Amino acid sequence: MTATAAVSAFTILKPTTVFGSKANSAIRVGIIGCGNRGTEVLSEMIKNTSAQTVAMADLFGYQLEKAKPVFDKVNKNRGGVAIDASKIYKGSEAYLKLINDKDVDAVLISAPAYTHPGFLDAAVTAGKHVYCEKPASPDVEGCKTVIQAGEKAKGKVSVAIGFQLCHATPYAEMASRIRKGDIGDIVNIQLYYLSSRVKKVEPVGKSKEEFMIRNHFHSTELSGGIFLDQAIHMIDVCNWILNEKPENAVGKGNRKGEPDFGDTFTNYQVIFGYPQNTNVSVHSTQVGSSFGDVCARFLGTKGIAEAHYSLGVFINGENPWDSGILRGVEPTPEQRAAGAFTSALYDSTQNKVKAFINSIETGNFINEAQSGATSTLSAILGRMSAESHKETGWDEMFSSNQKYNINLNLNQFDK
Repeated sequence: MTATAAVSAFTILKPTTVFGSKANSAIRVGIIGCGNRGTEVLSEMIKNTSAQTVAMADLFGYQLEKAKPVFDKVNKNRGGVAIDASKIYKGSEAYLKLINDKDVDAVLISAPAYTHPGFLDAAVTAGKHVYCEKPASPDVEGCKTVIQAGEKAKGKVSVAIGFQLCHATPYAEMASRIRKGDIGDIVNIQLYYLSSRVKKVEPVGKSKEEFMIRNHFHSTELSGGIFLDQAIHMIDVCNWILNEKPENAVGKGNRKGEPDFGDTFTNYQVIFGYPQNTNVSVHSTQVGSSFGDVCARFLGTKGIAEAHYSLGVFINGENPWDSGILRGVEPTPEQRAAGAFTSALYDSTQNKVKAFINSIETGNFINEAQSGATSTLSAILGRMSAESHKETGWDEMFSSNQKYNINLNLNQFDK
């Protein structure tokens, strides 16, 4: 059964449940997709909020076996209990069972990107709060599904999309200073995400579906490719600070230096045209064994603002400022004792998950479906131009009805 077919079965056979969660009690979270990223985010959620993990779902049993001890330990460290065996769901319909579990208040979706639109929509339909990893979808039609689900969720449940950088204290302060004019009028923006290659994952079984899913970052249809997995973070920062989206894109890219499997590009260079005659260049690579740098650089008439993952966040010019993030050096013992950080992302995930859980507890629901889909569509616009070798406008991209037809035999994993 395909993921799309499974969602259709859900919407026909499964009635919606009551929106919201019980007041004055721990938010009960279920996770769909128990790989490294999902385990990291959920662990931070339990460590930093009142939430508890009560259910878990994954296509593969070995992923569940690997993650359960981690979740149980984090639960117990926060005064909770181990996940009950009856709340562990495996196979092609595991996500449906978790979403329809009456003891689950909120769902963390960290399965591969091709599942995000269907899983998110099903969770909202079932009255669950949703934290969905980025991108919103690998294709245009999936983003439209996310936007529609966001409309359905308004005033009823919270929907968060996994872009964390606006919750990082250094990024938030830099954005505030740019907006109040510390670098003057923005003339040009440079974004880049220079990454090492994602290594091949050897599956436990021998089916082509297991190989594809475990190596989904190497499949454009399953993950969206590197522009939607990595460069998208810088594009989201740009959209957030400008409060705009790109109008058009001119891109290039190819598979030079590619591995011997998959179909994703290894490199992109895209020029986006934004409103106010602002040009934005994006350079994204995923090749070789050495990780480069990640940066958003805003060039203005009064100064330059730069935000790097590990080389500082600062402004040079008429109104200089430094976040205090160390610039590519190891802290001294005194600096460590004073709480110095080498990563600008030191509090991004914990602040993000706190905001999500707090929105549920207070009833002040957040809804990031539109903004998350817009950042994803922005990345799709750049990818589409690079792959088509021609300038592409926003309206052309949005009306393209681009949809990847994923046809995977997932029933084999129900055994």
